[in-house]
Amino acid sequence: MTPIYDEKGKLTVVKYDSDGDGKIDTVSYMDGSRIIRIEHDGDEDGKIDRWEYFSDGHTLDKVALSTHHDGKPNRVEFYERGRLVRAEEDTDGDGRPDRWETFEGARLASVAFDTTHRGKPDRRLVYGPGGAARLEVDPTGTGTFTPAAAAPPPPAVR
Repeated sequence: MTPIYDEKGKLTVVKYDSDGDGKIDTVSYMDGSRIIRIEHDGDEDGKIDRWEYFSDGHTLDKVALSTHHDGKPNRVEFYERGRLVRAEEDTDGDGRPDRWETFEGARLASVAFDTTHRGKPDRRLVYGPGGAARLEVDPTGTGTFTPAAAAPPPPAVR
């Protein structure tokens, strides 16, 4: 572990080798004893894969992830009181979220998708406590979802 202090002696950065292989892979940005942000290069390719942000130095507020391991965050997870409450993800690489997840406790409650590339969800899967799912649609992008029409039964085979 390598601490770095400013000219007044306040801790500003801590560099750490989390897996003990002799390479720094985790950097914590500090305001004295308060954690501001932690950056982690899990695959040690020289590009950050995970950014953790802390609201008061002790409570995780937000995590940004580079799921493509290209050093660019494409998924952001939001936490309240230490629990994941929602996430946004850019799955097509256009720089805008096109997938939104919401959580109730530890349970995934819904996943919404932007299939029209408008920047707003138009399809949503809503999961019940028992795991049952229903599809809802918002074709106009107003934020008002309605149950998707059931598919007609297949034609009878003669």
